[in-house]
Amino acid sequence: MNSKENLVFLGMMGSGKSSIGSLVSKNLKIDFIDVDNEIEKKIGLKISTIFEKEGEKYFRQIEEAETLKFLKNKKTVISLGGGAFLNNRIKKEVLNNHISFWLNWDIKTLIDRIKSSRKRPIANKSTISEIEDLIKKRSIIYSKAMYKIDCENLTKSEIVKKVIKIYEAH
Repeated sequence: MNSKENLVFLGMMGSGKSSIGSLVSKNLKIDFIDVDNEIEKKIGLKISTIFEKEGEKYFRQIEEAETLKFLKNKKTVISLGGGAFLNNRIKKEVLNNHISFWLNWDIKTLIDRIKSSRKRPIANKSTISEIEDLIKKRSIIYSKAMYKIDCENLTKSEIVKKVIKIYEAH
């Protein structure tokens, strides 16, 4: 693989961006950055706590600055936060300069994953139908990614192989 481009994962919370991203980076022997984890380290608080104490607007400002900073890297696997790709500056940077993968799942699968997690600030205050609406709205934006990986009937290993095959063809 000789691509200098970053491999960027986007998709809903609970779609596996962090776990798949980590596995892909190990397989390719290149660095991995989970933007949400980096924000938590920098601020010293969990994202859910940042949302509670400072609000979503404050979080999104930090997310934009940190994400754009990490996207300056070369040949790195980057996992975006679930809402990061909705930011026009981030979306434009990712689409123009990086190889992007949308990890797509059935709505029911995502809802099952999201509702069982305490660390998802937007989902914790939402009903099932509100989460469904959020998934539908975000999917329209996620669909602009360079590649859509339909993950529903695939194992983690199969998803990783699919991503690496596409990435190495670049």
